[in-house]
Amino acid sequence: MTKPPVTIHDVARRAGVSPGTVSRATRGYEGLTAATRERVMRAVEELGYRPHPAAQRLSSGRSLTVAVTVPFFTLPSMSARLSGAINLLAGTPYDLIIHNIQVPSERVACFQQIPHRRQADGLLIISISPLCDTEVAWLNQAEIPIVMIDADHPGLTNFRRVVVDDEEGGRLATRHLLELGHRRIGFVGDHTDNPFHFTSTRDRLRGHLQALEAAGLPVRPDDRVQGEHCRAEARRLAGRLLASSDRPSAIFAASDTQAAGVLEAARDLGLRVPDQLSVIGFDDIELAEIVGLSTVRQPLFRSGQRGMQLLLDAVRGHPYPPGREVLPLELVVRGTTGPPDA
Repeated sequence: MTKPPVTIHDVARRAGVSPGTVSRATRGYEGLTAATRERVMRAVEELGYRPHPAAQRLSSGRSLTVAVTVPFFTLPSMSARLSGAINLLAGTPYDLIIHNIQVPSERVACFQQIPHRRQADGLLIISISPLCDTEVAWLNQAEIPIVMIDADHPGLTNFRRVVVDDEEGGRLATRHLLELGHRRIGFVGDHTDNPFHFTSTRDRLRGHLQALEAAGLPVRPDDRVQGEHCRAEARRLAGRLLASSDRPSAIFAASDTQAAGVLEAARDLGLRVPDQLSVIGFDDIELAEIVGLSTVRQPLFRSGQRGMQLLLDAVRGHPYPPGREVLPLELVVRGTTGPPDA
C-alpha cells in the first residue's frame, strides 16, 4: 500500500511549530532562531518532506523562478558559465528559465519583456555586451533584480557586474610568447563588427597590440586574421596565415576553440608544435586540457556561480552594492608554447 505523502502539517507536528514556521524555515527566510530552524530542518530530513513548488509560489507571492539570458549557450565558454549558475541554484526552491539568444531580435525582446512582466523573480544576463543606451534604459527601469556576467556599460550604475579584464588577458598571453623569445606573433579571432557586438575579441586584440608595442615590435596587419567564431573558420584563417614562408612563429587565438583550429592548420601544413609554431588560447575550456593547450584561464564556472549567488541574495532582499567585480585571470602553460625554433 502506498504511503500518503508527507505534508507541511506533519513536519510542523514533529518539530512542534506552526506550518507557517516550517514554510519560512524551508524557504530560507530570516527571523527564526537557529534552534527553531535546526529543529524544523531535522524534522524535514527525518520525514523526507519535499515542499510542493506550487504551494511555495502561492505562499510567497513570488514565481520562485530566475531567468538567464545567454547567447549561443552551446558554445563551451557560455556553457561553462551557465553550468556554474545552475550548480549554485541546485538545492534552492528556484526554477530556472533559460533564454538562448541566437539572433539580435531575441535580445531586444528579452530586455523589453523579462524585467517588466514579473515572469521571474530575478534576471541573470550572461555575455551580452556591449549594451546600447536604449537597452540600458530598459534595464534601469526593471522591476526585478538584475546581475550581469561578462557584460558591462558605463550606464549600468544600478547593477552588480561580474567581469574579467580581457585587455589584460591579451597582454598576458602575448607577454608569455614574448618572454619565450618570439618576435613575430600572429592573432586569430572573431570579427569585431559582429551583429551581437561582442567585445571580448576586440579587447583581447587591444591587449595583444599593446604588448607588442611595449616590446618595441612593429604591428603587422597581415599577421592578424579574423572571421566567424568557430574552429573550422579558425583553421581556414590560420592555414592562410601559416602557408607563407614569412609566417609568424607564434599565434595568440582569442579563444580556445579558435586555438584548436590553429592547431589543426599547423598539422595540415606539417608544422611541429611548439618547435615550429607556438599557440596560446583564451578561456581554459575542457578541450584545452585535453589537447595540452597553453591558455589564459578565466574563471568561467566560478563566474556563473558568483553571478547566481549575487542574484539570489538580491532576490531574497540582501543585494550587494552596485559595481564591477573583476575576477582574476591566470596564465596556464602547457605543451603548445615554447621558444622559437633556432
